[in-house]
Amino acid sequence: MERILEFIKAKNIFKPNAKVGVGVSGGVDSMSLLHFLNTHKEELNITVIAVNVNHCTRKEDVDEANFVEKYCAKYNIPFIKEVANAAALKKTSKLSMEEACREVRFGVFEDLREKGKIDYIALAHHQRDQAETILMHIVRGSGLKGASGMTLIKDDFIVRPFLTLPKEYIEKYVIDNKIPFMQDFSNHDINISRNFVRLEILPKLRSVWPNVEAAICNFGRFCREDDELIQSYLDFNAVVYEKDLVKLPRNYFVYPKALVYRLIDKALSHLKASQNFERKHFDSILKLSRKPNGSRINLPNKIVAYAEYDYITLCRHGKKLEKLEKPFQLGLTQFGHLGNIEISEIENPLIENGLMCDKDKIPSTAVWRTRKEGDYIVKFGGGTRKLKNYFVDKKIPIRIRDTIPVLANNDEILIVLGVDISDNVKIDDKTKHIYRVRMQESE
Repeated sequence: MERILEFIKAKNIFKPNAKVGVGVSGGVDSMSLLHFLNTHKEELNITVIAVNVNHCTRKEDVDEANFVEKYCAKYNIPFIKEVANAAALKKTSKLSMEEACREVRFGVFEDLREKGKIDYIALAHHQRDQAETILMHIVRGSGLKGASGMTLIKDDFIVRPFLTLPKEYIEKYVIDNKIPFMQDFSNHDINISRNFVRLEILPKLRSVWPNVEAAICNFGRFCREDDELIQSYLDFNAVVYEKDLVKLPRNYFVYPKALVYRLIDKALSHLKASQNFERKHFDSILKLSRKPNGSRINLPNKIVAYAEYDYITLCRHGKKLEKLEKPFQLGLTQFGHLGNIEISEIENPLIENGLMCDKDKIPSTAVWRTRKEGDYIVKFGGGTRKLKNYFVDKKIPIRIRDTIPVLANNDEILIVLGVDISDNVKIDDKTKHIYRVRMQESE
């Protein structure tokens, strides 16, 4: 254990005065990590906080939470107890129970981070866990990244101090320090894939090759080193990264698969959605790049990929916008979850941003809404065009056409917010009142 302590200090894994949450289930591994970090908290200059997540999947969850809470009270360790319904998530998703538990658990950790309650979350994964993870990724068809296994530090937030430590060391540490723990009997259910690898596969491999876990982990390390080399050749500077989407230029998809798949993986990481993606999903995105504009595929983690003109766009399922009709008026007009339509009167359109229109040319019956069948627009500069065809001309992705507010007077579109205005409402030398129109997006 001393080498683990020295490693943490040498690598400066925790910033000074950091609040380090420890994911504690009450089992032998997490209790040993909690004890270890709490024992050395002054030396590491950190505050240790135990975090227990009740996944609502077993009747024992409450007992384990109470056990950890009592232990923390005895040793004056700050304690956070959270409840996250993994069973409910499983019902509404295609995730296994194991995956659903992981999803809600990490959701809790991220939430605690965002609220400033913790700076890091320390998890008790060890060498045997790493070997199991690598084997599971391989049999599921992963590439080098999956075969690399878990990382010691991820996103400067998730930390696994015991990752290189053999399981036997942890068991000895628990005995030597008389650390109490609870048994999780679901760990003996071989219908759970990880338990099957742990209880059926690895013991047979160890009976022939006693050092198999270390060998598998070394293999994972070699894969990571090779993957990092390939990653160093990536220079995709035309990729567009936004808050909730990534746009990948289609011409990048002609590169070798080794580079293209890493391009996709980088996009998924940006969306925090790379978990549960397999080779078949990457293949489907590659096939999409050869399909016509408007094609789409649904992917794990509520990700949708769209073929959009010169790009393949990856984003999460958007909220469905309810049917709305809002009046045209000065000030802010809330338009569903998209944000506020902002209208203000200005004097000099040359120094302002946004669309400009002649207020007096807007009929009193005009309303803000989303597009409908039969809509048309008189293009700026002249010429009438069906709105559907107008969107095609402007290369507006199908994905967002139903979420763009339009100012309509019956079937005539006067303003396409954020895009253009009709020739019928443009400002001219007779204009007395100029209105600037733009979207104030929600945070």
